[in-house]
Amino acid sequence: MTSATDPDAYTGATPDNAIRDADRAEKGPVLAADGTPLKASLARSLRVQKLRALGLIAPLLIFILVTFIAPIADMLFRSVENQIVSETLPRTVQELERWDGESVPDEETFRALAADLMIATELKNHTRLGSRLNYETTGISSLFRQTGRDMDEVGEVYLDQFVELDEAWEEPETWMTLMASDDWLTARDQWATDKEEAEAAQDAATTAEEAIALEFTTPEPDFQLNQISQEALPRTASIYRQFAQVIQSEDEDSPSEEEPWAIVYQALYEDLTAGRGEGYDGDIAGLLTEAREAVGSFEEVPVREFFLEEVDEDWADPEVWGTIEAFSSPYTAGYFLASADFQLTPQGIERQPEDQQIYGLLFQRTMFMSLTIMFSCIVLGYPIAFLLSNLPVRTSNLLLILVLLPFWTSLLVRTSAWKVLLQQQGVINDILVWIGLVADNNRLELINNQTGTIIAMTHILLPFMILPLYSVMKTIPPYYVRAAKSLGATPFTAFRRVYFPQSVPGIGAGCILVFILAIGYYITPELVGGTTGTFISNRIAYHISSSLNWGLAAALGSILLALVLVLYYLYDRIVGIDNVSLG
Repeated sequence: MTSATDPDAYTGATPDNAIRDADRAEKGPVLAADGTPLKASLARSLRVQKLRALGLIAPLLIFILVTFIAPIADMLFRSVENQIVSETLPRTVQELERWDGESVPDEETFRALAADLMIATELKNHTRLGSRLNYETTGISSLFRQTGRDMDEVGEVYLDQFVELDEAWEEPETWMTLMASDDWLTARDQWATDKEEAEAAQDAATTAEEAIALEFTTPEPDFQLNQISQEALPRTASIYRQFAQVIQSEDEDSPSEEEPWAIVYQALYEDLTAGRGEGYDGDIAGLLTEAREAVGSFEEVPVREFFLEEVDEDWADPEVWGTIEAFSSPYTAGYFLASADFQLTPQGIERQPEDQQIYGLLFQRTMFMSLTIMFSCIVLGYPIAFLLSNLPVRTSNLLLILVLLPFWTSLLVRTSAWKVLLQQQGVINDILVWIGLVADNNRLELINNQTGTIIAMTHILLPFMILPLYSVMKTIPPYYVRAAKSLGATPFTAFRRVYFPQSVPGIGAGCILVFILAIGYYITPELVGGTTGTFISNRIAYHISSSLNWGLAAALGSILLALVLVLYYLYDRIVGIDNVSLG
């Protein structure tokens, strides 16, 4: 018996409550055929089914992740990523934290810049950095290229004076003794011995295959500084370590065989004049003591003076330094600000100059023209779809082939054909002049403007409106309209009250297809749009292929994606996505 409040009184016996009742009656779990508890057996069976279903959809899921989700995530990351400044100029970025934002930075900042640019020049990163900052301030790209060509001269005056003091300073062995750790020297000697033995064995090989097999491919151990030099000569040790890393990774040579960069000698001069190096007690302590006593009489060439007088006077421009400081963060909102016709400056966020405010206009134009094309496709496509759905099957199939025919023609060919038709000396204008609707000296401008873009894109996207409408209209029973007429409704009323509401799902599907395709089109607007008929997608394509400003292109694409999602949400709230149907 079950009470009135027992759920079983309403649901009756089910597998779940039957198992529960059996458990109560037998005071133990129900067992499966293999002796395991039935609940555990059912749970295991469900897990197997879920894993099997997951395995079936896994290829599609992976395909979507790789071709759709991952590119979108990469686009969103590129729209805020800005690590090149902080990674290429780490010392300079740190020194600019003390800068007042108005005057020319001090000597210490220029020293940091020289060290950073010397390394960047060897790694060929200074041109990439210049191109990045040139998006924000015109002229920085050429400034960085010019500076890169002159970086070998930074510190040459100190190199010459150290060598004049003692020729041992130009020997790589001296720097190895001063900078390299004992462990690295031991490992390097063992590596050199192994290399010599391998080369000797290779020379003794009798066949080419044997020689290839004996080829020595082990790289030299990564350079390591000794602790004494890091503490006694911190600036010199920092620059020399990066010199050694570049020599090993980029030039594939050994720092034990290469004379250091001139800027390393400058760093040594700066350490010694600052009173550092007194704690060094290594093998060349005497040589270092002699240099520390002599640097007071060295000729000094300030790095700040070298940059402003020998390299380029544009380094005295606070705008250059302000741009470096403003974009020193690894992540930036600068791309999104530029997409909204703003700019990030040392003084904060400011409006772009009026002659550079183009993206707001492009977004408005893109929305207006996409909506216009969508409504044009509805006006032209609805009667065609209605006709196709009400004609005999044989006739409608023939006409449907004509609707699909444009899909079998190249998009470039169709767009080029419209250029021929729409130009002022084209077919359409010639016909209008011939029938007397337009004077020969007042021909219509139908190309290289919004009109040409709307006409060409309406023709290209019209099938995407007709097909959903046709597939939905084909499912509407014709006797509904006949029944409405038999009840006294006029043909227009029967259409408005009975037929049209049932075709709305097709209109919704066609609108979504046409609008989404139109808002991202760039080939047709590029060919027939001129200066007033281009979309925001044309600007995105320009930044990807021409200006190579991928960050701004990613920001524009992200805004366009967000705009489409917002419109999709509004459409769902107003019309309802459940009312969309492809038939």
